[in-house]
Amino acid sequence: MIKHFLGAAAVIFSLSACQSHSVIDNSTSLIGTWHIESVLSAPTIDYSPAKLIFTENGQLSGNTSCNPFMGHYTFEDNILTLSPAGSTRKACIEALMTQEQKVMKAMPLIESASINQGKLRLVDQNNQTIMVLSKLTK
Repeated sequence: MIKHFLGAAAVIFSLSACQSHSVIDNSTSLIGTWHIESVLSAPTIDYSPAKLIFTENGQLSGNTSCNPFMGHYTFEDNILTLSPAGSTRKACIEALMTQEQKVMKAMPLIESASINQGKLRLVDQNNQTIMVLSKLTK
């Protein structure tokens, strides 16, 4: 009985080790277009245009769910700073407007990033997940 328990425990610990997050060692891994899957612990609306686009020169753009935005980002010493600078102001359906407010509120909270199983996880200073994104391919 104890052998079975110890064997099961060893398997569980081995599998949990496979769930580790890879710290991003430079901004090259960020470059590209990322679909926002969740923001502030809430999943985004299906087929929502919410996305972040990171460019090589530090430019940040995307769509907050309703409106396009632009700004910049920095990534130094494992600290990621998103700085949205402006956006358009068109009205959308209420659900997208609410989601847009969450995206805009979340961006300044982000302090670090990691990638696990193709998902970009953006976290705050307490390592709490702020956004989860998946990379879009062309």
